[in-house]
Amino acid sequence: MSQKAEKIVVPVDFGEQSMIALEQACHLAKMTSAEITLVYVLEGTSLLGRILSSQQDEEIRKEINDKLSELADNVEKTHGVKCDKVVAHGSVYDKVAEVAEMINATFIVMGTNGAENLRKRFIGSNALRVVRESKVPVITIKGKHHRDGCKNIVVPLDLTKETREKVNKAIEMAKLYNADIRVVSVLFSTDEFIVNRLTRQLSQVKSFIEKAHVRCTAEIIKGIKGDESLGQIIVDYANKVEGDLIMIMTQQETDITELFIGSAATEIIHKSDIPVLSIVPSPKNEYVDFKPY
Repeated sequence: MSQKAEKIVVPVDFGEQSMIALEQACHLAKMTSAEITLVYVLEGTSLLGRILSSQQDEEIRKEINDKLSELADNVEKTHGVKCDKVVAHGSVYDKVAEVAEMINATFIVMGTNGAENLRKRFIGSNALRVVRESKVPVITIKGKHHRDGCKNIVVPLDLTKETREKVNKAIEMAKLYNADIRVVSVLFSTDEFIVNRLTRQLSQVKSFIEKAHVRCTAEIIKGIKGDESLGQIIVDYANKVEGDLIMIMTQQETDITELFIGSAATEIIHKSDIPVLSIVPSPKNEYVDFKPY
């Protein structure tokens, strides 16, 4: 019996940023032999129901369905990737997460316009909520120009309480694209004990990755309190090393340290023109230090 193809969910609003996200999703789908499901969400259905006649509502649905069908056909013809479509009613973040769970998707890939345009478009205003609500990894894409492939994966780590889970996901993605992993940790302390421990643990992670036959560099950046924020430092580093993907853990992981909860994760997603992969931690995840093998 043949194995079922992996699924990638791509929310669309037919705007520029969602089309850029779709293009990147097509490249990922080709690399993983996955299928794409386009999702368009009609919001405010109760208001529509009061204002529009059933005939008008049907006309809107037909227009959307026609545009989705045209887009799906174009994906199949241009990229050779099977593409389905779904029109849903409700809140974008709920329905996107619901569809992803329903079809057992491996990724959600969606555009975001960043913090400045947060309220202007459906895609921009819902990306962060999708990241928070989703049970599968979400790749958010803000920048306009991206390589077709992936050469450098940036993995920020707070090694005092890090898991193998995210590093293993980075290794998986690096092998898929034959990419390098760039591990980075931001240090605001000058305490010698903390510096030495972080240096030692960073070396252990680098060794762990290299033993998986993936090229890796590891670097500590010294931050200055009151200067740049943690999220901005990571975005600046990713730009400096020409990163193609930044990997973070979501704030669903309630025990993780400040690096990936609240403002830092939000800032990375909103400010980075480099795609950001937000990984959902496994249930009952246990934190372990890396040990040399």
